[in-house]
Amino acid sequence: MAVWIQAQQLQGDALHQMQSLYGQHFPIEVRHYLSQWIEGQLWDVIDLENPQEEFKAKRLLDSLIQELQNKAEHQVGEDGFLLKIKLGHYASQLKSTYDRCPLELVRCIKHILYTEQRLVREATNSSSPVGGLMDSMSQKYQQINQAFEELRLMTQDTENDLRKLQHNQEYFIIQYQESLRIQAQLTSLATLPPADRQLREPALLSKRATVEAWLTREANTLQKYRLDLAEKHQKTLQLLRKQQTIILDDELIQWKRRQQLAGNGGPPEGGLDILQSWCEKLAETIWQNRQQIRRAEHLRQQLPIPGPIEELLNELNSTITDIISALVTSTFIIEKQPPQVLKTQTKFAATVRLLVGGKLNVHMNPPQVKATIISEQQAKALLKNENTRNDSSGEILNNNCVMEYHQTTGTLSAHFRNMSLKRIKRSDRRGAESVTEEKFTILFESQFSVGGNELVFQVKTLSLPVVVIVHGSQDNNATATVLWDNAFAEPGRVPFLVPDKVLWPQLCDAINMKYKAEVQSNRGLSEENLVFLAQKAFSISSNNPDDYRNMTMTWSQFNRESLPGRNFTFWQWFDGVMELTKKHLKPHWNDGAILGFVNKQQAQDMLMSKPNGTFLLRFSDSEIGGITIAWVLDQQQHWERMVWNLMPYTTKDFSIRSLADRISDLNHLLFLYPDRPKDEVFSKYYTPPLSKAVDGYVKPQIKQVLLLFLCDVILSQRECPLSLSHGRTDSMLDTDGDFDLDDTMDVARHVEELLRRPVESQWGGQQS
Repeated sequence: MAVWIQAQQLQGDALHQMQSLYGQHFPIEVRHYLSQWIEGQLWDVIDLENPQEEFKAKRLLDSLIQELQNKAEHQVGEDGFLLKIKLGHYASQLKSTYDRCPLELVRCIKHILYTEQRLVREATNSSSPVGGLMDSMSQKYQQINQAFEELRLMTQDTENDLRKLQHNQEYFIIQYQESLRIQAQLTSLATLPPADRQLREPALLSKRATVEAWLTREANTLQKYRLDLAEKHQKTLQLLRKQQTIILDDELIQWKRRQQLAGNGGPPEGGLDILQSWCEKLAETIWQNRQQIRRAEHLRQQLPIPGPIEELLNELNSTITDIISALVTSTFIIEKQPPQVLKTQTKFAATVRLLVGGKLNVHMNPPQVKATIISEQQAKALLKNENTRNDSSGEILNNNCVMEYHQTTGTLSAHFRNMSLKRIKRSDRRGAESVTEEKFTILFESQFSVGGNELVFQVKTLSLPVVVIVHGSQDNNATATVLWDNAFAEPGRVPFLVPDKVLWPQLCDAINMKYKAEVQSNRGLSEENLVFLAQKAFSISSNNPDDYRNMTMTWSQFNRESLPGRNFTFWQWFDGVMELTKKHLKPHWNDGAILGFVNKQQAQDMLMSKPNGTFLLRFSDSEIGGITIAWVLDQQQHWERMVWNLMPYTTKDFSIRSLADRISDLNHLLFLYPDRPKDEVFSKYYTPPLSKAVDGYVKPQIKQVLLLFLCDVILSQRECPLSLSHGRTDSMLDTDGDFDLDDTMDVARHVEELLRRPVESQWGGQQS
């Protein structure tokens, strides 16, 4: 709806121009009330010059009328009643106007939208980022469409010239036949008496001279026509090449890049409908020009005239064949990529599509597509056109599929739904490279002909790099390889080269994209989070983000070398955080309840000045996929004020009891940092209390207990047979001062005995 919102801000002459776009043919009220729907449709996909596109236009007309009727039905009140009648009238009016010519509706709306975009573009300050982006996109699309219109006019012009050439040549041949007839008559005069010959010969000679002069003059004219036509075709092919380069080398490559980044969690690459419509227009224009060039060649053969035209036509024919070959081979693409981490003996799917299949009638003899897995080295050899002897690096089941043509969408595609990698053959690995760093690719190949077998194409396309695993434990490291490749691969690279090191900000963009996608959250990694990660990655304590902007991180630092003092890599730790957050902590992360990326010292500094019972949640430094609670508390008796860190929770713990319930269980946790009451933050996630006993049975309930603090409270209220000295409590902590609940079982038994009965009177209704 962005264009319409801005169009309403137009003033003066621009506003009058915008208003003049509307009338009985398309009321401005329809544009206003259906603005979002109108701007969301793919009007450019429909080729107005192709009558076969009428069913698409009819479908859009029906949808437009349905949207109007729906809008009318939802109007209420006095004003709503009048609007309801008006919108219903417009729905009937549009149906009556365009039902028999739906393409005219598309033409009308395209004209309206293009004009509005132009008016807004002229009135909008291009320095505005949003306005500039819209301006750039609409301007680019407009340039492409203008080029197609120019190509259409040029092709129509050469078609007219070709017909004129053909007409003139046919008349030339008739006159040439006349000259031959005159010559035959002159020859026959030799058999006549001299008197008769002298009587008839002068007239025939004069006529022959006139015809031969005309033939000579007309032969030069025909030669000029042929050269002029060839020059026009050269200009057309130059523009065709330029347009094809924009669409294939810019737009299609950008789509493939977006598809690759989508594998890292980037935004969806978008549909292929607009690209297909452009490629089909290219195919149609190329084929029309190819047929014209072949007809020109036929005319030359029919009437050979000495000159450079033969060489020019051969050159044109070679050029147009190269252009259509590049178009066909480049538009055989993978619409849905196979999984980039591919587990053997596991079903997977993929879809390949030929963007020009419908236009070139390839579906009349549906081609078969074959899928093969090949290694990185085999992919390199393939792109060098070296003979690979049909080598493969494994066996894929159900790897053949026939391309199907879908009439309603005009797409030609092959859907591999049940492929499975039965086995994999690995190559010798380099140095420290592990199996999860070895890259393969799925090769899709097919063969088909166009133009009644005039041209036969062998087409091939490679999937994004694939890492093959045989066990789920390899998924973590395989994902790292894929992430690095997707993020830092350059267009046109040799398979599958990636830089060994990248700037830290580049890596931050990649892992932030991955994190938001995996956690399915709009809350990404803040600058403070990224500083924490930089400190972890580089073992540096600086809190200044600028200190890391020019630093580089190598692949080895990312996922080969363990972090100092740990037995896991930077990526393994980060991936563990993502998995834990995705499975158990997503709502709390989205609420901002989890600081997460805070180390133990930072947590202590943050909490020491806060009231007792203030706590925060941070990801564990020492354990993959762990989160711990740090809280501040003044201990009773002789203990000093200090910050405590609970032993990290993992997925296993949260599968038993959720984070919110565990926080609810711990009464000494009062305020989420900096000062929010914990119930205000977490109560909506608490598990409801158990219902009363049913059939005489009481349901058991799991609760979390911190025995150290439980006994401390009990000791302050009564004489306890269990003496807790500093030495005893220290045994409940790990080397970093974190609680280890597994080491407190002896205490648990004593406490159970201690509390067997008094709990009912002293602790009834309280959580511990």
